[in-house]
This record gives sequence, structure tokens and C-alpha cells, in this order.
Amino acid sequence: MNDQIQLKANHIQEELVKIRREIHANPELGLQEHKTAALVADKLKQLGLEVQTGVGETGVVGILKGTDAGKTLLIRADMDCLAMEELNDVPYKSQIPGQMHACGHDAHTTWVLGSAMILSELRDTFKGTIKFVFQPAEEGQGGAKRMIDDGVLENPKVDAAIGAHVWPSVEAGKIGVKYNSMMAAPDMFHLNIRGKGGHGAEPHNSIDPISIGCQVYSALQTIVSRKINPVDSAVLSVTQFHGGSAHNVIPNEVKLTGTVRTLLPETRENMPKMMEQIIGGIVSANGGTYDLEYIPYYPPVINDTDMTHIVKHSAAEILGEEKCS
Repeated sequence: MNDQIQLKANHIQEELVKIRREIHANPELGLQEHKTAALVADKLKQLGLEVQTGVGETGVVGILKGTDAGKTLLIRADMDCLAMEELNDVPYKSQIPGQMHACGHDAHTTWVLGSAMILSELRDTFKGTIKFVFQPAEEGQGGAKRMIDDGVLENPKVDAAIGAHVWPSVEAGKIGVKYNSMMAAPDMFHLNIRGKGGHGAEPHNSIDPISIGCQVYSALQTIVSRKINPVDSAVLSVTQFHGGSAHNVIPNEVKLTGTVRTLLPETRENMPKMMEQIIGGIVSANGGTYDLEYIPYYPPVINDTDMTHIVKHSAAEILGEEKCS
């Protein structure tokens, strides 16, 4: 079977390169992946799969059934691009100004199409069902949840899921596998600190929100260094700090925005509480007030141990131990 897979992969290599370059040259933003979805759906139909379109708005699902009833495996790719200009000078560079496949979703889509091409020829060798899922809007618009809400995990019910992502530190031709926590939850926060504006020459008659904000900024960094278990992992970054409009006026308020990344669910749950304690104490001590809006996005990716072992073992069998880590 491994030899068959290798031969079939070599046979379709040129076609997959062509598909990937076509997708790369025609990138589409989240929930706008109409051409990409059409390309994917057409190819899946050519392979004889049952095809569902418009799942989660622009997502595509291809269903491949084996010889008999059994478990259902979901194989997932994402299709959307990033809103950035491509500077590469290659024949297949983006043809859409301000849009580029800089995160590798063109490759992800092609990989899963390739797996569908190979497995559709091997459908007589396995039982159960394979769902090839092409997700829209990975870059911030919740495409996975949209597809789940549209029932992608049902009919038939999915028993296990596999996804892959390009990774610059992993050499081409090799596969990296990680047990347990893989990708952090990417949450966001907005903090408004209000003081009392006044003249820059009379700070004693004001409550300076810039001074308060600076203290808060520094103190927030102690959450990761002093409140998170060293064997855990978290990031708290203030990425915006806005306040004031004149060189000689203390403003009424400042606004801070940032991101929080956590790998463990319990750390994620505790993070806004720890932030609130620090912010509340500093702001109150300085006579100000504040509003903290903590916006949870998606939970962390935590790989199932058994499935991770299956992927690692299978990859090593096909590529060799030295190419799988």
C-alpha cells in the first residue's frame, strides 16, 4: 500500500503543482473564496465524490465512501488568503492587488485535493467514510465554526480529524508532528483608562492616564513571568497605545489594545481575571477608572494523543523515520 501511495503521489505531482500555482495567483479573502471553492468542487466531482458547496458560506466538502460502513475521518484544509501585497517575482505571483497566499493556504488546499485524488483510487481498500473539508475564513472570521454550525461534523458523524500546516522551520520533504498542545488560543483585549485631563504644566491638577497606562503596561508583563507556571506557556502583548492630541495637554483617557495567547484551557480562563486584578489595583490607586473588554476567539489546538501517534507512525512508514519528527 505504501508503494502504491508513493507511485500515485509521483504521478500527480505536476498536476498538484499547477493547481497550487493557480490558487496562489488568484488569492481570495475570507468568505470571498468563490473561485477557489469552484476549483475545489469541480475537482472533487471529477473524482466521483459527493460534493457539498456553500458550507459555512463558501466552504466545500467532498465525501468519499469506502466499501462498507465504518468510522468517519475528516481531512481539513483552509482556503483564504491574507490582505497583503505580494513582493515575490515569480510567474505565479498574486494577480490581485493587496491579496496574497502568504500563510500557505494554497498549499493546504492542494495537499487535501491530492489526498482526495489518491484515496479516491483506493476506495475499494478501506471501510468507512472520508470527509475532505475545505474551510473558508481561517484568518479571523471563524470559518471553522461556520462550517460546524452548518453540520460539517454530522451526517455521517466525524470520529477523528486531521489537519496540516506549512511550517518554515520544517524542511521541505519532512513532516513535523506534535503531541498535545499545538496552537495557542488567540484572544484579544481593549482597555480604556480614564483620568482627568489638564495642562501639562500642572500635572498635580490632573489624573494622568498616560502615566497610569505605562504602569499598567509594565505590570501586565508580570503575569507571564510571575503568575504562569514556567512549564506552561503564554504570551501577553500590548500592541497599541493611544492617548493625547497636543504636546502640552494631559488627555482624559488612553486606549490600549493587545493579544493574549494561551495553550492550556485553564490558563486561558484565568487570564482575564489576572489582568483585571492588576489593572484595577493600579488604576484605582491613581484615582482613575477603566473599562476592560476581553474578547475570546478560538480555543487552543490540542492534538489527540492516539491520532497524533497514528499520523506520526503512518508518515514514518511512507517517508522514513528520518523524515518524520
